[in-house]
Amino acid sequence: MSSVVVDTDVFSFFFKRDSRSNLYEPHLKGQTLHLAFVSVAELYRWAVQHSWGQNRIDDLQDAIRAYNVLGYDEPTAWEWARATSVKGRPVAAGDAWIGAVALRHGLPLVTHNRRHYEPIQGLVIVSEG
Repeated sequence: MSSVVVDTDVFSFFFKRDSRSNLYEPHLKGQTLHLAFVSVAELYRWAVQHSWGQNRIDDLQDAIRAYNVLGYDEPTAWEWARATSVKGRPVAAGDAWIGAVALRHGLPLVTHNRRHYEPIQGLVIVSEG
C-alpha cells in the first residue's frame, strides 16, 4: 500500500461531498492518507470563520481522524525554509508547510491547486486541477 499527503482542498471536496471529489477518488483509493498539521488548522479556521455548530465540528474531527496527521519536526522545518526561499515565485506559508511535510516524508501531494506548489523543487504533485 502506498501513501499520499492530501491537500486541504481535496480533503474538503470529500468532506463537503463536492463533485470534484470524483476527480481524486482514483488517486486516494487504496492509499494510506495523510494530512499536514497545517491542513488541520486550516480546516478548523474554516469552521470558526463560518460559525459551525458543534455537530458539524464533530463531523469534521471524525473525518480528520481517518487520516494520519503529520506534524512538525526539524527536517520538515528545513524543507519549509527551502520551499519559502524560491526566487521569482513565492509560495504562501501554509502551502509551503504542506509541501514541506510531503517532501519530508517522501510522499506525493494530492492537490487541486497545482500552481500553488509548482515552485517547490522535488515535490511530486498529483492534480486534476
